Amino acid sequence: MKLKWWGHSCFLIEEDGKKIITDPYDDSLPYSKVDDRPDIVTVSHDHFDHNAVERLEGDFEVVKTKEGYQDDNIEIKGVQTFHDKDEGEDRGENLIFTMQFSDKKLCHIGDLGHPLTEDEFSQLEDIDILLIPVGGYYTINADEAFEIAQKIDPKYIVPMHYKTDILDFPITGVEDFIHKFDHDAIEIKDGAEVDLDNVPEGKKVIVVNYVHK
Repeated sequence: MKLKWWGHSCFLIEEDGKKIITDPYDDSLPYSKVDDRPDIVTVSHDHFDHNAVERLEGDFEVVKTKEGYQDDNIEIKGVQTFHDKDEGEDRGENLIFTMQFSDKKLCHIGDLGHPLTEDEFSQLEDIDILLIPVGGYYTINADEAFEIAQKIDPKYIVPMHYKTDILDFPITGVEDFIHKFDHDAIEIKDGAEVDLDNVPEGKKVIVVNYVHK
């Protein structure tokens, strides 16, 4: 599986002949315009920094409900959660998406804003790759993300939705999250792409850079 981080919660996921874009952002964010042409686009919630499907090019399927999507290569399921700790009263709902490929299962947590219930955890079993927000304020913070990641216990954890050198949102950087892990478990990539099939043994937290153009 190949991942490219465009920034924020937006990734390109390539596996089993499919290209999936998650949570595309609008032009108010400082990150580059996404120029990959996806087959599928997932939207965790209808906020400007996660739902800008109109900026993407190509013929693609938009998945934005918990019913998800299925074809011969992938099964996508949604888990209904909230963007805040008050059952959506502050920021609305959020969808966690699981993506089952032939031999891997990925989970994109979206803008989760609260600890998960046991029922929600039960829908997130056998996850191999976890994409999780860690910046706090709008989402779970580093401590909460760590607890969730420990319980899900995927093979790889890829942090997202954190402050970078070009994003001035009132959220924290990735350091608060990765400092909770042993140094030897962290793989920091210079670029925006990673082939998860070639990650060195013993690495669990994969930090990639956003796309520079």
